Amino acid sequence: EIRASDWSSDVCSSDLMTIALIAHDSKKELMVQFCTAYCRILSQHKLVATGTTGKLIAEATGLQVQRFLAGVQGGDQQIASRIACNEIDLLLFFRDPINAKPSEPNEMTLLRLCDVHNIPMATNIATAEVLIHGLERGDLDWRDIVHPQND
Repeated sequence: EIRASDWSSDVCSSDLMTIALIAHDSKKELMVQFCTAYCRILSQHKLVATGTTGKLIAEATGLQVQRFLAGVQGGDQQIASRIACNEIDLLLFFRDPINAKPSEPNEMTLLRLCDVHNIPMATNIATAEVLIHGLERGDLDWRDIVHPQND
């Protein structure tokens, strides 16, 4: 059963994954390019993102993205709380390990939460591509067992 809040009426609720998107400032353009390249796959799922990243993705791709606060205002913490509540199925966090600013999202908290709750996570485009292809093939369907669609 699809509800208006699910955003995509052509997707069965059992196939709907919630994908969180975060990018450090120097990686935002790469995230936009990734989402543009994989727009067809991403459009079949619910997308959430930190504020600026979500805005850039939505503007460039036309994808519907639920936006949280900007990372500097705590958007990454809002996503972290959803990971802790098992409301996120996949996290794509394009980080800059060399030039990250102190005000940017802290990946260690997100990494730890993803490990604790068995959430697949990519921190670079290479791993993100592996996960997105796995998502398309159905390799992440096991998430339905640990995150049943019950509302």
